[in-house]
Amino acid sequence: MPKISKILLLVASVVLVLAAFLGVNTSFVSAASDSDAQDGAYKQINVYSEVLRHIQTDYVVDPNIPAVTNGALRGLLESLDSDSSYLTPEEYKAYKADKGGKAQVGINVSKRYGYATVVSVVPGSPADKANLNDGDIIEAIGGQDTRELSLAMIQMLLAGQPGTELTVAVVRPRKSQPEKVSMTRVAQVVAPVSETMYENSTILYLKPGALDHEHVQQIESKLKQMPKAGNKKVLLDLRDVATGDMTEATRVANFFLSTGTIASLEGQKVAKQTFTAEASKSINTTAPLVVITNRGTAGPAELVAAALLDNKRAELVGEKTFGEGAQQKTFDLPDGGALILSVAKYKTPGGKKLQDEGVTPGLLVASNIDDGAVPDEDGGDGAAPAPVAKAGVSVDEQLTKALDLLKNKAA
Repeated sequence: MPKISKILLLVASVVLVLAAFLGVNTSFVSAASDSDAQDGAYKQINVYSEVLRHIQTDYVVDPNIPAVTNGALRGLLESLDSDSSYLTPEEYKAYKADKGGKAQVGINVSKRYGYATVVSVVPGSPADKANLNDGDIIEAIGGQDTRELSLAMIQMLLAGQPGTELTVAVVRPRKSQPEKVSMTRVAQVVAPVSETMYENSTILYLKPGALDHEHVQQIESKLKQMPKAGNKKVLLDLRDVATGDMTEATRVANFFLSTGTIASLEGQKVAKQTFTAEASKSINTTAPLVVITNRGTAGPAELVAAALLDNKRAELVGEKTFGEGAQQKTFDLPDGGALILSVAKYKTPGGKKLQDEGVTPGLLVASNIDDGAVPDEDGGDGAAPAPVAKAGVSVDEQLTKALDLLKNKAA
C-alpha cells in the first residue's frame, strides 16, 4: 500500500479514539456549542469523518479499516508520551491475566523514536552479559516489530518463565543493521545497596539498584550509622536506577532535607499534590552531598536527584537523566480493549516535568563506556557480526569527578 494511503487511513481512524477521549457525538456537541473546545473537537471529527468517507468510497480497493485502526490508536496514544498505550481486546485480556513475577533478562525499557529503547541494564544480568547498554534500541522481540507493540505488551513479552530463551533484534550505536541477541531469562534479584568508603572513610558511597521499600530501608540504615563510622560526606550513585516507587523516592529525598518541596503531582483531573520534606523524617541534612546520574537514571531516582538539586542540597555530576515520571490509569473500552493513559505528571520543585525534561546535572560528565568499534556488517565472510564486547573501563570518570568535588567540600 502506498505510504500516503497508509497515512490517510491512520489519520481517518483516529476519529474513533477521539470520540472515546472526549465522549462527544453530534447531539452532545450541538447542545454544548458554546464551548470552544467541544466545538473544535466536533469540527475535527467532521474532518476525519469526511476523509474516512472518501477512503471508503474512492480508494482504489476496499480498505481494511479495522486492520489499520489498531495502529492508529496506538500511534495516537504514544504521541502523548511513552507510557500511554492502547491495548486491543486480545492484548488487554492477556494484560489482565498476567500476574507478573516472571523471569527477566535484566533490562528496563521505554519507548523512544517509536521503538522499545533500553533505559538501563541490571549489572550482572543476562542483558549485561550480552553487552546491552543504555540507549540501545530493541527493534524486534521474537520477530515482532516493537513499533507495532504498546509499552505494556513489550514489557510482557520480555518476561517469561525461568530458563526460557528471549531473542531480540538490537540496533546499537554506530551500526546500521540490527543485531540478533539471544538471552536466557532468569529470576531477577536486585542486589542490596552497595556501600564503599573513600578518603579514609570520610566519604560514604551508596549505590542502590532500585528505590523500592527494601532498598530505601537499607539506605536509611546506612545513613543512621554514619556518625559511628566517622563518615562526614555522602556520595549517592543513582546511575542506571530506573525502578522503584515514587513514594519511597520522596523518603530518600527527605533523608537529606528538613524543609522544602520535594516534588508535586498534577493532572487535568488529578488535583495537585505537593510533597514536602518533614524535619522528623530527615536523617542527615548537613553533610556535603553529591549525586551521580546518567541517561539510565529514571523515574523515582530522577525525583530524588531533582529534589536535592532544586533545594540546593546536593550537586549533580554525570549525564542528563532519561525523563520518566507519570502516573497511569487504565480505561476500559466498549469493545474489550483498553487505554493506559498518563493522567498526572511529577514536577520538580522548580516546576519542570520529569517526564518531559528529565534532570540535567550542573557538572556534565559523559560516560566513558566505549560503544565498540564498527565491525563489518557481514563479518567479512557472510556470517553475522559477533557481539561487541564492552571495553574494560579502568577509570570511572563520573565517579572520579564526583569524588573530587566532595574532597574539596568542607565537612
